Amino acid sequence: MRRRIALLVAATTTLVLVAFLIPLAVLVRTVAFDRAVNTATTEAQALTSVVGTADRSTLELSVQRANAQGRFPLTVFLADGTRLGAEAARTPAVRLADRGRSLTVDTGDGVAVLVSVGDSSGGRAVIRSAVGERELLRGVHRAWLLLAGLGVVLLGLSVLVADRLARSLVRPTKELSDVSHRLANGELEARARIESPPEMREVATALNHLAGRIRELLAAEREHVADLSHRLRTPLMSLRLDAEALRDRSESERITEHVDTLQRAVTRIIEQAGKRGATRTSPPGCDAVAVVSERVDFWSVLAEDTEREMRVDIARGPLRVAVEASELADCVDALLGNVFAHTEDGVGFDVRLFAAEGAVRLVVADDGAGFDESELAGDPLHRGASGSGSSGLGLDIVRRAAGDSGGSVTLGSGARGGARVVVDFGVPEV
Repeated sequence: MRRRIALLVAATTTLVLVAFLIPLAVLVRTVAFDRAVNTATTEAQALTSVVGTADRSTLELSVQRANAQGRFPLTVFLADGTRLGAEAARTPAVRLADRGRSLTVDTGDGVAVLVSVGDSSGGRAVIRSAVGERELLRGVHRAWLLLAGLGVVLLGLSVLVADRLARSLVRPTKELSDVSHRLANGELEARARIESPPEMREVATALNHLAGRIRELLAAEREHVADLSHRLRTPLMSLRLDAEALRDRSESERITEHVDTLQRAVTRIIEQAGKRGATRTSPPGCDAVAVVSERVDFWSVLAEDTEREMRVDIARGPLRVAVEASELADCVDALLGNVFAHTEDGVGFDVRLFAAEGAVRLVVADDGAGFDESELAGDPLHRGASGSGSSGLGLDIVRRAAGDSGGSVTLGSGARGGARVVVDFGVPEV
């Protein structure tokens, strides 16, 4: 916007300067021309009295003195054909002036001023004053340069003033943009200044109201999540007591471990809800090899129980990713959970983890029926979108984890015709 305003003012100022300076430049040239011609005419007329009264020798001395002191060469053509003074031809213009008519004519390299006067013998004499092109333009070029410099200075001043004015207009908009970006990054304390033009003041007030409303909604959400933790505490405690009361010790430990896992998951959800709305920073990152290996070991027991072939290919670590370990674990659980939930028992699957160009790639592909057209048309990567009757939250967890790290998720078909999910995780900046 600043640039556009500056360009507009520059264009307008240029048009105004051209409209004024060109006629002024022409006027300067005309004034210089008239001044030179008038000076030449004055010098020529100064000899009229001498030509009309003095004798030949006196007239000749007077012409020589005038040529020595004057700016323009003078020539006197007498009635008897004698020429005194500077070299000059008796042109048709001189013969015309010899008839008693004074005039100014163009000579090609300047002008000649011809003054007709009666001489002492009673005949007609012509006084010729020659003005060269250089004399006609004396001071014109310097005046033009001054006018051009003045135009440049005025143009620069106008652009500078326009830029200052545009900055005062753009600054409130830039501040509003900065505040909106800070709010988007979780700085809920950011507020826009109200000291601005009336139009911007209304926008700033609305933005501040929106920021306050967002803060209230997030506070209410945190309260709801905290209430959820208290509501789940009693059922989880009952499950733990029931598990510990089992006679089968191994069965009791297994169920207790599941209860502990559920309790940790609930605690992690509460912690993440508490962090929501805080200023975003670069994720601390984790070793993807360690996290994926641990979750694969967890799911391998269920794969064995359901007679599934689990083909695992995990590169040697460490492979750092810009995702917290808990988020990466949730991502792996969501992908493997989908395999178990949407394929029949006995259907095998692949889990691969390796370093890609600028990312760490996790590939989960099963040997089932794969995605059908309706599922892909429903965009299953978005929250709540599922064509198989599920909640549609699993792939959304994967999408958000990959997106927060600067990566992406791709859905397709595997080599055996089943569903294939490719997740690229960004790597932490060094």
